[in-house]
Amino acid sequence: MTRPEAVRRVKSYSAPSGYVYQYYFYEVRKIRRDGVDGTEYVYMVSADRKKVFPLRIFVRHDAAEKWSHSAGRTLSGTEEYAVAKMRLFQALDEIENPERLASDPPELVVDETNLGALLNQLDL
Repeated sequence: MTRPEAVRRVKSYSAPSGYVYQYYFYEVRKIRRDGVDGTEYVYMVSADRKKVFPLRIFVRHDAAEKWSHSAGRTLSGTEEYAVAKMRLFQALDEIENPERLASDPPELVVDETNLGALLNQLDL
């Protein structure tokens, strides 16, 4: 018997550029990218409601561990998911030409250079 398809909740995000994107969370997985361990969050995004494409956010474990040492606690899975989603929104805010997203997706990473700022937006 085949597994039923998961029901996805499609959400909208209005970027400062005037574009309104539709997106939904697709999957999360532990991966190793360029020799670095991390968690990859995949969101399916549409800029025109016709074509949907994946945007991948790689949250580096070394950045989360460094933050954990300075904060005195570990970053929870929910907080890590929230950081990835904030990075998605940041990317959608910066995109100048949404028509090219599917063919030339940006490399979205959460690392030491932006983790603190993303957590500050979440009041963490």
